[in-house]
Amino acid sequence: MSNEILLLVGALALLDMFSPSIIGVTVYLLLVAKKHQLRLVLTYLITVALFYFSTGIFLMLGLDVIFDPLANLLSSYSARLTMTIVGGILFIGSWLVPKKKTTGAPRPKTLHVSAMIALGFTTSILEVATALPYFAAIGILTSHHLSFYEWLPILAGYNLMMITPGIILLCFHLLFRRYMHQPLRKIQSLFDQSTSSALSWIMFFVGLILLINGGMI
Repeated sequence: MSNEILLLVGALALLDMFSPSIIGVTVYLLLVAKKHQLRLVLTYLITVALFYFSTGIFLMLGLDVIFDPLANLLSSYSARLTMTIVGGILFIGSWLVPKKKTTGAPRPKTLHVSAMIALGFTTSILEVATALPYFAAIGILTSHHLSFYEWLPILAGYNLMMITPGIILLCFHLLFRRYMHQPLRKIQSLFDQSTSSALSWIMFFVGLILLINGGMI
């Protein structure tokens, strides 16, 4: 396994660290929940991470089953060409995403552990179709035909990086509770007033990374 793979997947993981849902829900819980903040936030973050980790394992195993019989039909050039075409579409499409305001991060109806698990699954299911960096990372890992013991820790590390901002916010809130209210409010306001530009930037960087991995840049 080359360092290039780790760098590409790491760059995609950095993009996923700025997930509006993960950060938005974490901030909301820290501002609204009066007690059991640690339990509620960790339950939500762990649920999201486990969902994406399980999805990643399923896709890695499933893609291997699909692509292995086709290995003799697909040359390395055609694989790179396909990745380049997809990357080019995302790169160009990133400039065409219409700007419109969103309604902010999803918010739970009740502040219980069961509600956090349900919210984690719900937000993950709703956003998995648009998880471009994660799917791109899985595609890169699959295209390099890594063994199970090679790609499994990479997936685990990816998902850990994805929830790291939420964990950092939680730690800062627990350590500096008196001083975190205003910063959290500003973060919440930023995400509530966000536009589709976030999707545009994600498409831009994912497309660029796929173009690089395809060997066309």
